[in-house]
Amino acid sequence: MNESHDWDRVLGIYVKLERGEKLDLNADMRELLGRVAQDVALSPEDADRALLSPPGEETLVRELRRRIFEGSRRLSRALVDSARRRKTGDVVGARAVLEAVLAVEVVPLYRKQVEIALDYVDEPEG
Repeated sequence: MNESHDWDRVLGIYVKLERGEKLDLNADMRELLGRVAQDVALSPEDADRALLSPPGEETLVRELRRRIFEGSRRLSRALVDSARRRKTGDVVGARAVLEAVLAVEVVPLYRKQVEIALDYVDEPEG
């Protein structure tokens, strides 16, 4: 995974897009979008294809933002719900919440965080 500020930069581009500003992507920005696309499990081929036209660039930025935002919310909710269930003694439910996220999550960073949580869900609370 690349540095987290890359994701912040993409989110900044998304904000400009939402304000109606025209995207005028230079080579550095296109490279950034390609890097982040790989971070969020979009193929380099799909990213390259999207970067061939202004509508494709906009679609790519929106998809990157969607994966970052939705994955982050899904992960946060699952971690909180899993911890709450675990605290009440429902280890099976805590595990099920995390496994449900793994079934749909594509962003490798978020998947890794859920896998780490799964590794510890059966551990006694200390």
